[in-house]
Amino acid sequence: MLTTRILTAAVLIPAVLAALFLLSSFAWAVATLAVIAIAAYEWERLTGFAPARRLWFGGGLLALGVYLLVAPAAGFDRGWPAGIVQLVCGVAAAFWILVAPRWVIARWPTRISITMAVVGWVVLAGTWVALVELQARSPWLVLAAMAIVWIADTAAYFSGRAFGRRKLAPRVSPGKTWEGVYGAWIAVATYAALLVPYASVAGFRYPVNTMTVAAWIAFALLVASISVVGDLFESLLKRNAGVKDSGALLPGHGGVLDRVDALLAAMPIVALAAFFFLDKPA
Repeated sequence: MLTTRILTAAVLIPAVLAALFLLSSFAWAVATLAVIAIAAYEWERLTGFAPARRLWFGGGLLALGVYLLVAPAAGFDRGWPAGIVQLVCGVAAAFWILVAPRWVIARWPTRISITMAVVGWVVLAGTWVALVELQARSPWLVLAAMAIVWIADTAAYFSGRAFGRRKLAPRVSPGKTWEGVYGAWIAVATYAALLVPYASVAGFRYPVNTMTVAAWIAFALLVASISVVGDLFESLLKRNAGVKDSGALLPGHGGVLDRVDALLAAMPIVALAAFFFLDKPA
């Protein structure tokens, strides 16, 4: 199993990086839309959609994506106009910050077709628009944002194994602990502090002082915390569906949703912050 995981990662990581840095904004949008379509299929499986409803859920999401890319009214040109980014990413961010934590705590049902279709559209469309918008600004911005999630996940794993005592959500994901979360916060705060010298390179439009540095570190901690919510929400989907993985597309790693669950929650929030605080390259 470990060998399979390593081999899959050895193929997947270079492929993602090559696409991120070498593809145009439009090509990146098409490639990520294809990944979102696969995630939509897994979402349908986890939420128990009937075959007829799977068609309109996945088809509706793809139709929305194609419209946003090619319709003149959408105005796609290395990213979208402000209104589209704010609307799509704003609704997704609101779900992850205001609704998803309570959903996980209360363990609300996740196999109600209409509700989960709406949630799926919000979550998947928000992530896709965020990834495209961030890559249009700079591939490095996407990588830096993803690194917050990866660092949080890795630090939580090791600190949880070493010091874990108090369960975070035992009825949803028994392996996660509060000590793991604390370790993630420490690692992410350190990473955020190390990024401060690159603020001007990233296009930060405000003075870099004690207040803005503190706000940046607090924001990185928010992103890390919401990424944990994304992980827990997908765990709840799988638990309610009675499956271990969202799919089997990635040998040793499960499905696409298994790999991007935390990113689903984090990326829309990062895209909104980039819109409000970073200048977009000409």
